[in-house]
Amino acid sequence: MGKKRIITKEGTTVDQELKNRSLAKTPKKKITSGILNIQSTFNNTIITLSDKEGNVIMWSSSGSLGFKGAKKGTPFAASKVAELIADKAKASGIKDVDLIIKGVGAGRESAIRTFAAKGLEINLIRDETPIPHNGPKPPKPRRV
Repeated sequence: MGKKRIITKEGTTVDQELKNRSLAKTPKKKITSGILNIQSTFNNTIITLSDKEGNVIMWSSSGSLGFKGAKKGTPFAASKVAELIADKAKASGIKDVDLIIKGVGAGRESAIRTFAAKGLEINLIRDETPIPHNGPKPPKPRRV
């Protein structure tokens, strides 16, 4: 049994190298308004920015920023992803967005608040969380 090695990582913030690499790739197309899709699950938060036609301009997720495991689904991770996308959107000239939200994860509210705080104008907020009308098939009765 030898000694156990304990590796400690300083702080629980976003990996700065991943954030800088993501900010370096700014799109060449200049647009003023777009559609922002926030998909928030229990395990991850994915934010996609597209133009009015639906062509994806940029995207990011909490996993791509360096969060691992259960931390990907936290509101803090969602706010960091929203902050990154808002910075990239401002750099590409976007002034106002329409928000479309899917999912019931913890990152919904914090992502919206971060976008509003970053100075992007939000025209509308639409919740398109899929709701089952009939649900899954119930289990067969037990035979004893």
